[in-house]
Amino acid sequence: MSGLQLNFSLLKEPLGFIKVLEWFFSIFSFATCGGYSGDTHLLVSCVDGTTNLTNNASLTATFGYPFRLNKAPFKVVEGKVCGEKMADLYLTGDYSSPAQFYVSIAVLAFLYCMGALVLYLGYRHLYQGSPKLPLIDFIITAVFAFMWLVSSSAWAKGLTDVKYATDPSIIAQNHCPNPYTCQPGTESRMGSLNISVAFGFLNLILWAGNAWFVYKETSLHTQSQPPNPEQGPPS
Repeated sequence: MSGLQLNFSLLKEPLGFIKVLEWFFSIFSFATCGGYSGDTHLLVSCVDGTTNLTNNASLTATFGYPFRLNKAPFKVVEGKVCGEKMADLYLTGDYSSPAQFYVSIAVLAFLYCMGALVLYLGYRHLYQGSPKLPLIDFIITAVFAFMWLVSSSAWAKGLTDVKYATDPSIIAQNHCPNPYTCQPGTESRMGSLNISVAFGFLNLILWAGNAWFVYKETSLHTQSQPPNPEQGPPS
């Protein structure tokens, strides 16, 4: 029979159980990165260092995924800067490539896990009866393991650059516009982004480990097994 035959017993085996874990952790990966939004603050005053509140301004730049920081402007929250409008000031850098690459891999992994689970649980008889399906599954699993390594490493480097580019002390020191003086304000918390990197490498471990269990389903593993001497020669 080629129709749907639901069987949830595979979830108790490593092949199905790890696939469920991959599905969950892929969700956490793109949610913690793609759903992030933060801000960084600067305190700007006149060059004469006056402490008059009317000459001080609090500037805030809001940023988030996909981290095109060069398009995130600072906006005056309160007060004026020496009684005049301040020239536009932006964050620096565009880190959308590693962020979008990482999120894309997470989304694709999420979709593939859903499709694989449907195949495992509903069409297990077709999966076991076809020599091609397990082999294709093994190749895709190995490719995803490699892509998790590449994307997680790229995003870890990108996150380091994002932290540097949004550090108020770095901005105040290197990007304060003339003729003003700048002091660092509060820094955005990036705990969820740190977690996204951790989830990326955790997914790498899951997919690399699962590749072995998928490989055991392929004809390559069956052919590589030595014959059992107790069975004797085939008749």
